[in-house]
Amino acid sequence: MTLAACATLGSLPLSIYPDFSWLSALVETATGWFGLAIIFAYSFLIAFALPGVSEIVLAAPLNLGLPRSVVLGIIILVSGVGKAAGSVFAFYLGRETKESGVVDRLLEKLPVDVMGWSERKTVEIAQRWGYAGLAAALCVPGFPDTLSIYAFSILEDDYVKFAAATFVGSCGRLVVTVVGLTAVGFVI
Repeated sequence: MTLAACATLGSLPLSIYPDFSWLSALVETATGWFGLAIIFAYSFLIAFALPGVSEIVLAAPLNLGLPRSVVLGIIILVSGVGKAAGSVFAFYLGRETKESGVVDRLLEKLPVDVMGWSERKTVEIAQRWGYAGLAAALCVPGFPDTLSIYAFSILEDDYVKFAAATFVGSCGRLVVTVVGLTAVGFVI
């Protein structure tokens, strides 16, 4: 199976996905300690199935009775663990899909190279940087996580290193987002 085939799983047009706006709204209104379970579930799902970006978890008004900086740290860790767990599931799906060849056959029928450029860049990063490249790719705010996760799942074969890289990248992405938003004067 090509990387384009797996990457396409996570980057299909939003119109083919069911409407998950209710889930984003749930995250944005999550309060209390139960809100952490919502953040974990959202992060788990966004790693392999949901369209969109993971930064939305930073908007959760958890109200845990702790300073906001501590709450942000907790959100980042919970989201990172959720995305690492979801990435392991995506890793498994990617490996199984690679062996089945179903997506390859579907993509071969398309008149254009849907993911050619992304595939080349992802392969280049993976071959040059390995798991560190995956972590770095996941640190880019706004970039769809599923593209990198599925693409790397084809090239790599160590579940633990894969989960660790997605944890580091996911936490890094949220830290970069917090620092960036704070630098421009946005209060989180």
